[in-house]
Amino acid sequence: MDSQQSRVLVQLRDMILKGEFVPGERLAEIPLAEKLEASRTPVRLALASLEHEGLIEQSPSGGYQMRRFTSQEVADAIRVRGVIEGFAARLLAEDGAPRQLLRDLKDCLEAGDRAVNKPSMEIDDYAAYVEMNDRFHKLIVDGCGNLALKRVMDMLGGQPFAAPSAMLPMQSSMEEGQQWMRQAHRTHHAMVQAIERGQGSRAQALGEEHVEIARMNLDYALERPELAAELMPGIRLVSKGRGGA
Repeated sequence: MDSQQSRVLVQLRDMILKGEFVPGERLAEIPLAEKLEASRTPVRLALASLEHEGLIEQSPSGGYQMRRFTSQEVADAIRVRGVIEGFAARLLAEDGAPRQLLRDLKDCLEAGDRAVNKPSMEIDDYAAYVEMNDRFHKLIVDGCGNLALKRVMDMLGGQPFAAPSAMLPMQSSMEEGQQWMRQAHRTHHAMVQAIERGQGSRAQALGEEHVEIARMNLDYALERPELAAELMPGIRLVSKGRGGA
């Protein structure tokens, strides 16, 4: 994949996840190419890739259109992420995590402690926690050394609200938000402890349990659509229910 196609693919995926297109909206090559200041070929190839990823669908009139996601699809993707990350943590525990990786993970723990362990979190504290959280999960996945696992995680990260910090903006708006973050961060501590002690089964179970807070955030967002749309415009792509797109 050449650099222009890669750039266009990243830009389009980002626009989709930020809710810049509504479900059913046609994604036409020429307007997109003009908006992205690219030629039509990389746009065409990027759209085909996004369909393969499941982010868009073919339009009955030809070309592609934005699809809608059900809350069940998003919840399922979050649960799968928990299984994959739990397995990555298990591999680290059983194979032995390098010292530098453990130091980096503990740096994340300290940064998270500074953000959540105070009487009241400010907006900068939430931002610091998001940055720490993204780094923590990336260290786990990259550190386990399993390339197939990493490819699966990259794919899941491109799905609406399945990435590790995708649902965190909701927590800055809720009364229980800081409490939920503290709970999640306690799980971070427990995961690192399990990895350090070689407790593979425990590490995996903690990884799977950890994503339950993200699923709770999803439910909270869907019950408050107007607030959710302000904080996470991409929530417009998600409807309640279990059916297909």
